[in-house]
Amino acid sequence: MKTDVSLTGGLPSPDEAARAEQFGYDTAWMPEIKHDPFCSLALAASRTERIKLGTAVSVAFARSPMVLATLANDLQLYSEGRFRLGIGSQVKAHITRRFSMPWSAPADRMREYILAMRAIWSAWSTSDRLDFEGDYYTHTLMTPFFDPGPNPWGPPQVILAGVGTRMTRVAGMVADGFFVHGFTTERYLREVTLPALQEGMRVAGRADADARAFEVLGSPFVVTGLDENAMAECAEAVRKRIAFYGSTPAYRPVLSLHGWDDLGAELTTLSKQGNWDQMTKSITDDVLDAFAVVAPPDELPAVVRRRFGDVLTSCRLQQPASMNDEQWQPVLAALNDINDTAPSGDRVRS
Repeated sequence: MKTDVSLTGGLPSPDEAARAEQFGYDTAWMPEIKHDPFCSLALAASRTERIKLGTAVSVAFARSPMVLATLANDLQLYSEGRFRLGIGSQVKAHITRRFSMPWSAPADRMREYILAMRAIWSAWSTSDRLDFEGDYYTHTLMTPFFDPGPNPWGPPQVILAGVGTRMTRVAGMVADGFFVHGFTTERYLREVTLPALQEGMRVAGRADADARAFEVLGSPFVVTGLDENAMAECAEAVRKRIAFYGSTPAYRPVLSLHGWDDLGAELTTLSKQGNWDQMTKSITDDVLDAFAVVAPPDELPAVVRRRFGDVLTSCRLQQPASMNDEQWQPVLAALNDINDTAPSGDRVRS
């Protein structure tokens, strides 16, 4: 199992990615929050040699497929094949009111978006005429003056993020991998997410080679610490995150699978009242254990393997604030030693 790291959502220095490389992480992921992740990753590429660099996630619908295809192609060139394009849809309010872009049928639109980018990359690689016409996007003009030509490193991987089954199926149909949202449980991953990925691959008629190469990337919540007080503080912080996501109706299916619909409704009501303290108190130990990996540092790698070793190809575990790099290094080393308990393709091959 590969171990990844999330860079800060601010303006990280290139040294942050360099430290992640020295630490032994496989991929450093940059979110799109307050700053453009592509600028930060370009700087990171200049200070690293081995570690892969990716967006987790960039907002696809805030840009046209041509804009994002160009950004990704440039970073793939600049990083010498180490760039991974992680994308997501965001939600309607942000796309229409913050970015002033159109919104409709997000799953269908995302499928077409990824196909459009692949058509653009193919046209650059082969010099064939660009001729993509869909229901949402049309790209039919590419003159030599604007054609960057073949990328010697090939196109970047496209990793799609999602929660609902429709977007998950789209990942199985057209993406190279899938980001499992942090607000998920082992049961939801096995009973809902993986079958949806398999269904997407089946509908698209993708070959076994695609399934074997497909990646499932997870970032489960973590509760750990060097003593009981540190564990308790970490648990409280994770309860707050679970309560926040649980109050959002879009994430309700995860709670519903466990029979926690009443909890979801309660969290939504409390959030509208601004009663954040009570929301946190509503997250019982059973709910915490379902959503988070709860273990002291020396037991954490074994618990991760037991729960996710046969379903995730890589895992992002957030280093707790109570542990410094020297204390976290043995945990990371043990995680890197975890051997997958099933070939990656068996995760999504039905």
